[in-house]
Order: sequence, then structure tokens, then C-alpha cells
Amino acid sequence: MKQRVLSAVVLLAITLTSVLASEVSRVLFFAAAGILCCYEYSRAVEKLGVYCAAWVMYTYIAAQAVLTLFHLGHLYYIACMGLGVYLAMFSGILHKKVQGKGAIYTVAGLAYPGFLFGLLMMIGVGEIWQQALLLATASTLVCDSFALFGGTRFGKHKLAPLVSPHKTVEGAVCGAISSLAAGAIVYFLPIFPELSLPVCLLTAFLASSMGQIGDLAESLVKRMIGIKDFSNLIPGHGGMFDRADSLLFSIPTASICLHVALRLGL
Repeated sequence: MKQRVLSAVVLLAITLTSVLASEVSRVLFFAAAGILCCYEYSRAVEKLGVYCAAWVMYTYIAAQAVLTLFHLGHLYYIACMGLGVYLAMFSGILHKKVQGKGAIYTVAGLAYPGFLFGLLMMIGVGEIWQQALLLATASTLVCDSFALFGGTRFGKHKLAPLVSPHKTVEGAVCGAISSLAAGAIVYFLPIFPELSLPVCLLTAFLASSMGQIGDLAESLVKRMIGIKDFSNLIPGHGGMFDRADSLLFSIPTASICLHVALRLGL
């Protein structure tokens, strides 16, 4: 437990420093985290006897970071993803070790986690990045804690037994409802006066709910591969992918909710 807490404190310090220091450090942090996750993913699928063209995933994330820092627009982001798919398939054609399965798994890695980290980089240079990151992170952390408590205390019905046998419907509901408290806290903080209470509450609820789906999505991949954690990079927590799973879903959700709310004048 002591090692787990220490690792969490160190990771939190590195994350906050990188995210808050500057736009450049924020993008580079997400890029580095994305490359680490892609590395963990590519090493994990080797257990299935499949070899990805990991360099394609690394190149995509690095290129996405450059495009984001220069604010080159969505058309370039789409073209970058398309080029990544082309390279993945070319690698299967040209590289004897990769072949067909490796090419398909490379495309899968480009989409998850690669593309989602590309979204985080884009969000990180947007006008409402602070609101999106704070609402998503706070609601996800609260949701995770209360989902564990609710599942332990009241859990009777399995949520997704084929993917994560310990998660329950009751725990998921407790987590989602508890996230409303995180939304209320963010609203009452005197830092984002442009956000209304209904927007904060709805964003927190949807972001935390999507975060739970993200957790299940990663569990699905791990169960398919046959592993417990993607790596032991973070003592007591597993790998970078194991820590980022919920946020890869909750942060984009929060950003979309806030953009829609601002567009509608809510």
C-alpha cells in the first residue's frame, strides 16, 4: 500500500507539473504518455504471437504532437491518421515478421490508444482545456472511489462478467451518481465563472460514465491478450495504459459536452 501511494503521489506531481507548466509541456506529456501506452500495447500483443509495427504508432503520435503545437487544424490531423493506417498496412505487406495480423493489430493500436491520445493533445491546446481536464479528472477519480465502495457494499448484479467479473451494476451507479459531487465542487470553485451548475453536473456525470466504459474497454483488451496489467512501470498501479484507460474516454467526453454547452449558450 505504501508503495502504491508513493507511486500515485509521484505520478500526480509529474502530471500536474507537465500539464500546468505550458502548452508545449502539456502536449509533450500527452505524447510521451501515448508512446508509452503504445509500447506497452505492442509488447503485450506479442504474447499472442503477433508483432506490431510499433514504430508506426510512435511516428503517428510524434507527428500529431508537432501538428498540434503548430495549430495546423483538423484536416492535417485526419491526414496524419490516414497516413498512419497506410503505413501500418504497408508494414504488413513488406515486413515478414509483421504480416497480416500484425498490420491489423497496428491499426487497432493507432485507434486505441493512439488516436485518443491525439485527441488529448488537441484538447490540451483548446480554449477550455482547463475546464475539460478538471471536470473529467475530478469526476473520474470520485467515480472510481465510490464505484469500488458501492460495489463492495451493495454489489449483487454483475456489470460485465465476461470482461471484468468484479464490477457490479450497483457500483457503477454509485460511481456515476457520486460524480455529481465533483461537478458541483468545480462549479463552486471561483475559477470558471462561465460554467453553469447544470452544465458542470451533466458533464461530470457523462464524463465519469464514459470513464467507466473506458476502464471496461481496457479490461476487454487485457482479457483478450490474457494479461493482468500492461506492464509494471508504475509500482502498485501497473502500466501507463492501466492508469490512462478511464481518462482516455472521460476527457474527450467532457470536452465535447463543454463545447456543445458553450455553442448553445448554456
